[in-house]
Amino acid sequence: MSWSKKCRTPRSASADEQWRYRTATGRIVPLVEVRLVDDDGNVVAWDGKSTGEVQIRGPWIASEYFNDPSGADKFDGEWLRTGDIASIDERGFIRISDRSKDVIKSGGEWISSVELENELMAHADVLEAAVIAKPDERWTERPLACVVLKEGCECTPEELRDHLSSRVAKWWIPDEFAFIDEVPKTSVGKFDKKVLRQRLSEGKLEGRTPVSTG
Repeated sequence: MSWSKKCRTPRSASADEQWRYRTATGRIVPLVEVRLVDDDGNVVAWDGKSTGEVQIRGPWIASEYFNDPSGADKFDGEWLRTGDIASIDERGFIRISDRSKDVIKSGGEWISSVELENELMAHADVLEAAVIAKPDERWTERPLACVVLKEGCECTPEELRDHLSSRVAKWWIPDEFAFIDEVPKTSVGKFDKKVLRQRLSEGKLEGRTPVSTG
């Protein structure tokens, strides 16, 4: 890539690139340092694709919490752990894809629950979808899709798997789909995945496995 092309501003980028920048979370502000760290503690490259937890430090960023015994889990040395999973491109634009507590860690790789949810809700019959991690003996975790269908609609696990097959990596596709009446919400209307994880641990959330089509 030439110097002029690499350093051109988003204002001079193509129309498609302009929209990509506009849908990003934002850019790093002056005086604040940001890094991405993977699950093994390695710093992740800024290539716009690799993801890790966003950690920040700077003159006005806390480096510890006063009299907070749980504070050690919220900091990595002098870096504040935000709990956001994101990628950063070479120009410093951040794109948040998930929360660290919601990302699914399968076979040493991360699967974004948010991306899976968005793709599931793009199906014409799906009203809501929340994806949580289900413990797996082989892969550590696998995604379990909790799906609410629109009134009067019917949909099978096979149809949802086929819908996802052209939208996400094959190994991202959930092994099980649980059809529920409503996704539980927090007081501010966000999906309350803690409730779904609790139901799963209590055996109250039953998933259906798509029948293999060979």
